[in-house]
Amino acid sequence: MSVTSELDDSFHVFDTTLRDGAQREGINLTVADKLAIARHLDDFGVGFIEGGWPGANPRDTEFFARAQQEITFRHAQLVAFGSTRRAGAKASEDPQVRALVESGAPVVTLVAKSHDRHVELALRTTLEENLAMVGDTVSYLREQGRRVFVDCEHFFDGYRANPEYAKAVVRTASEAGADVVILCDTNGGMLPAQVQAVVSTVIADTGARLGIHTQDDTGCAVANTLAAVDAGATHVQCTANGYGERVGNANLFPVVAALELKYGKKVLPDGHLREMTRISHAIAEVVNLTPSTHQPYVGVSAFAHKAGLHASAIKVDPDLYQHIDPEQVGNTMRMLVSDMAGRASIELKGKELGIDLGGDRELVGRVVERVKERELEGYTYEAADASFELLLRTEVEGKPLKYFQVESWRAIVEDRPDGSHANEATVKLFAKGERIVATAEGNGPVNALDRALRVALEKIYPQLAKLDLVDYKVRILEGVHGTQSTTRVLISTSDGAGEWSTVGVAENVIAASWQALEDAYTYGLLRAGVTPAE
Repeated sequence: MSVTSELDDSFHVFDTTLRDGAQREGINLTVADKLAIARHLDDFGVGFIEGGWPGANPRDTEFFARAQQEITFRHAQLVAFGSTRRAGAKASEDPQVRALVESGAPVVTLVAKSHDRHVELALRTTLEENLAMVGDTVSYLREQGRRVFVDCEHFFDGYRANPEYAKAVVRTASEAGADVVILCDTNGGMLPAQVQAVVSTVIADTGARLGIHTQDDTGCAVANTLAAVDAGATHVQCTANGYGERVGNANLFPVVAALELKYGKKVLPDGHLREMTRISHAIAEVVNLTPSTHQPYVGVSAFAHKAGLHASAIKVDPDLYQHIDPEQVGNTMRMLVSDMAGRASIELKGKELGIDLGGDRELVGRVVERVKERELEGYTYEAADASFELLLRTEVEGKPLKYFQVESWRAIVEDRPDGSHANEATVKLFAKGERIVATAEGNGPVNALDRALRVALEKIYPQLAKLDLVDYKVRILEGVHGTQSTTRVLISTSDGAGEWSTVGVAENVIAASWQALEDAYTYGLLRAGVTPAE
């Protein structure tokens, strides 16, 4: 487990996804998951990865044992987390302190009480003994050759209640040999100006090197972290994608991006910031949570533009409506096509799709009007790029892109006396001069239609065998036609190399689904480079 970081020790990016982030509701990491996330974080280039609490549970103990054998860290140092010794005991004899040493991690983070009420009510000991617990444990771990960081739990609340005692905990830890003392906003209730004022005062009064750990209960975790940096903190603790207990922790990615791009601090190895979007999404996949589309810097909507006014300006200079070049963080600019679209939106979207509109103002005008008409009917193209590209190609080429011609389709749902159901679909179509009739069953009428269409076309277009329907969404649009409702269906399809979305709108869910399926298959064949037959 070697580390060859090209960064100096003047500023730390410390990730605690594997411990604090794992406390988020809905996240339950296996040892394999933790190892995978650790590799992603090391690839990103953070300085420290807190792996968990060895000795507290078998999973974390196994993680440290396997990490020593299975991961060669190139940038990060592995950190073990634990607490100060028990009251009235010796650090060298405390089993959980010994487990920190036995973990083999070169760095240890100790959690210490810094709020006087927590000392007396939770630890049930005296304020003096708590200071001894901090000093003894730090000194012992330093004697064992470990680098030590100390997390002052509930520091800001403790500082408000008893500032002199909170600062005494910081001094004790620092004087005992802690490299960094981290001020924790454990309840997440602080605001940036408050954080900045407290950090400035504590640095001035103690002379200790300080770090910051913030929760996001006020929605200010990232801002609070940066406020602490403004005040002189040189160590930031964050979690990937802001995972954490309650509403989460300071999000690693906006913090790092701000430090690198806004503050000009070198906190990652050269070129690694461009991996940020990939790393964010990869970790989301491991924890089995859908990546947030609107997350700063790394969300798919972070650089997505919808308003026609924005598009007109971006056509002249993308920086007019973007605070950074998205490529700096591995993301891309996207143009959304909707009823708010103007000519510039369509032209930029065409360029993004590789379709040359040739400066044809009449053509672009037709596309704009067609989009607005369709969105009035209930279609949405900002969420269905594939359907929009088919619409655009139809206008450019003067005719629809056709690989097959549908004669008819039908879906039957049979309710049987025993309470079971049967779903069957039949499609009749023409492809490459051949009339084809195919029937299939499915676990629902839409699935039956999908299977019947596949049965009909796969012999003629074997490329369709790679297609999988990966997502299906239905929305009822009320009041579009008087008292009637209109149904909108969005389908996401994958060919293993990429994913695309299509839309269908009709007065019933089956007809809307058929439209979206037809577009999905047509676009899949287009992606595969198949020449249209019609």
